[in-house]
Formats: sequence, C-alpha cells, structure tokens
Amino acid sequence: MAEMKQAPAGAGAGEKLLTWVDNRFPATKLWNEHVGEYYAPKNFNFWYFFGSLALLVLVIQIVTGIFLVMNYKPDAELAFASVEYIMRDVPWGWLIRYMHSTGASAFFVVVYLHMYRGLIYGSYRTPRELVWIFGCLIFLALMAEAFMGYLLPWGQMSYWGAQVIINLFAAIPFVGPDLAILIRGDYVVGDATLNRFFSLHVIAVPLVLLGLVVAHIIALHEVGSNNPDGVEIKAKKDANGKPLDGIPFHPYYSVHDLLGVGGFLFVFTAVIFFMPEFGGYFLEYNNFIPADPFKTPPHIAPVWYFTPFYSMLRATTDWMVNVLAVIIALGAVLNLIKGKGDGKTKVAGLVIAAVVIGLLKTFEAKFWGVAVMGGAVVILAGLPWFDKSPVKSIRYRPNWHKLVYLVFVINFIILGYLGVQPPSPVGEKVSQIGTLIYFGFFVLMPWWSQLGTFKQVPERVTFKPH
Repeated sequence: MAEMKQAPAGAGAGEKLLTWVDNRFPATKLWNEHVGEYYAPKNFNFWYFFGSLALLVLVIQIVTGIFLVMNYKPDAELAFASVEYIMRDVPWGWLIRYMHSTGASAFFVVVYLHMYRGLIYGSYRTPRELVWIFGCLIFLALMAEAFMGYLLPWGQMSYWGAQVIINLFAAIPFVGPDLAILIRGDYVVGDATLNRFFSLHVIAVPLVLLGLVVAHIIALHEVGSNNPDGVEIKAKKDANGKPLDGIPFHPYYSVHDLLGVGGFLFVFTAVIFFMPEFGGYFLEYNNFIPADPFKTPPHIAPVWYFTPFYSMLRATTDWMVNVLAVIIALGAVLNLIKGKGDGKTKVAGLVIAAVVIGLLKTFEAKFWGVAVMGGAVVILAGLPWFDKSPVKSIRYRPNWHKLVYLVFVINFIILGYLGVQPPSPVGEKVSQIGTLIYFGFFVLMPWWSQLGTFKQVPERVTFKPH
C-alpha cells in the first residue's frame, strides 16, 4: 500500500480535501501530467486553436443533446411534432435546438481546419502516427454520429437522405442487401430505423467518440505536441529536464486558447441568432416539411460536410471505372518497361493489375462508388506512411509544395459544392477529375513529397513574441 500524504500544518480546508482525494485518486498527478506540467512548444500559432475548439464543441453538443432528449420522441408518428414542440413551446427550446444544429456544422468546420493544420505541419509524422490514426477514427465516429442525428428530426431530407445512403450499402456484394436491412431494421426506412439511429446517436457512438478523444489526448501527451517548425522540443532540455523551447500548457495556453474560444463563440452566436439555417446549408428548407414516404424531394443531397465524399460517390460511373482500369493498365505496362526490380516483381505487378481490373469489371459502378466514398476517408490514415519528405513542416518544403496543398484544398471545396448541386453532365465530369486529383494527392505523395530543394530546418523553434 502506498504511503499516505499528509496535508501541511496550517493547511486550509481546500488543501486538506485535495490531499484526501490525492491519497485515493491521482487528481493532482493527472492535472500536472496533462495540463500544469505538460510542456508545449512556445511557437503555437492561430492553427493550434482548433484542437481545444473541437473539445469545446463536443461539450456543447453533449450538453444541448441531453436537453433535447428530454423532450424528443423517437417515434415515426411523433418525432417531427416533438421537434416543433421543442422549437415553439419548450422554454428556450429553440435556442437549444439551434445550438445543437449549428454545433454539428461548427464541429466539422473546426475538425476540418484541425486536420488541415496537421496536414501542413506534418503532425502525422513520427512519433505521432498513433495520434493521427486516433484522429482519423474520431473523424469516422463523428461522421457516423452526424449521419444518425440527421435522421432524427424526421423531415423530408432526413427521411430521403437516410433512404439513399442506407440503400448504398445494398450495393456491397453478397452481404449488401442483408446489411441494408440490418441497418434499417425493416425493408424501408421507418420507425425501427428511427429507434436504431436514436439509440446509437444518443448512447453508443458518443461513448466511442469520448473514448477515442481521451485516447487521442493521451497519445498526444505521451509523445508531445508538434509545432509549426516540426522541431522536437524534447531534444533540447535544460538542467532540470525541461524543454528549452517549451512552456507549461497552463497557464500559458489555457489563457491563450481563450482568445480562440472568444472568437469562435462570437461567430457561433451570430449564426445561431441571425442565420441558423445558413442559407439552407446547416438546416435544409425541405427538412422543415414532415417526412413523406410517398413524395420524393426534387433533389436529395446530404448535409454540406458530407458532400465532398458524396460527389466522389456520384462521380464513380461506368465511364469512370473504365478510366481507372486504363490508368491501372498503363501503370502496369510502364512498370514493366521502365520500372525498377527484377522480372518476377514486374510480372507480379502485371498479375496484380490484371486482378484489380478484373474486379473493377466484375462489380457494378454503384459498389465502386461506395468503395471510393469510404476509401476517401480511410486513405487519410495512411498519411504517415505516404509522406516521404525529409522535413515535416510546409515552412521548410519547396514553395511548389504549397501549391500542391492549395490545389488539394480548392479541389475538396469544389467537390463539396458539386455535392450540394443537382447532377449535371458538366458537374459529373468535374467531380470525376476532382476525385482523381483527391486520390492522386495521396497515392503519388511518396513520389512528389521527396522532390524539390528543401530548406534547412533549425535546431530550435523560431518564435517571435506577439
């Protein structure tokens, strides 16, 4: 049994209580390890606000969700009316509902910016691979949580959006139809689906999400935070073993993050009070109409944060599959003619290419659309192994690398915009090109990330007080 600590003589009631708790639970130890004595690089900039903001939005979503559940009815006959009751009759119910709906979009805005920061500063590189993988799993769980929550208002877009997305699972060979029925709980989206999604949205997925967030933070604090220079601050320590370029997270960054919180809450409240629907992007106008299984909306599209991936799904037509087959065949032939390696390796490449092309032609384009949409999210987890650059941060990479990242971001935004729009021949072709650019960014990264003249990375972080 560990020796019990004693409060110092003359200690106040608060200090005595803390000593009593510390003897039974490592409250002070946890605080010191993860906040008080956790040393973070002193050169954090604007991009480092979004990690703490993601945590703030998670708390907002949990708290507002609890209050919404108090008056919501997970019943196909009553769900829409219960949301209207919350909006019209529950005191401050409209505010809670708008905080929750705006918070869903704000969550994705913050998470996308947080992921972009990791992308440009190489925060996925050694030794932070697991931090990045936990982050990708959080993103997946967040998408599942948002999709299930989107069904609950039981409006027209909720109903038909869920109908379209769940039917996509039926395209999976062999198990698809049974899987779709399992998800719906019935042959069509109905009361069973609503109850399933409600229980998963309120209980199961949030528990997984919270566990992943804790794992993400623990993994981060085990290896230490990255910084805009990509310099490991643990490499240079003083006589007491403290990083020379680090400062305690509290009070420096706990106060510093208040600036980000203030700016975020200013924008967040402005949206809630003046434009909660945000032009139909945060809350679609069709979703203020009760779900009608007999009346299909003229254009069905998911919420804006899913639309880049939805564009890739719609872009995967028979023509696109044929293009992919040709690209794979050309790659195999070029590898045979000019590739490195012995004859066996080249022949193996040809065989693999033939098998992949055979699979492409065996299954219908709808299945490959689902595979592309899922692969667009899963491929993010491979970044630590795709990036072969000798430096982490974009600050010390060739200038044309910044152009590559800019093209990637613009392409992602264009895919998102096209996903909101009704299908069109021009939009389809642009989406197909955008899909190839998106995957090309990752697949070709082992090649292009090594090209160019790289700048010298400093031994210590660069920091200018502001």
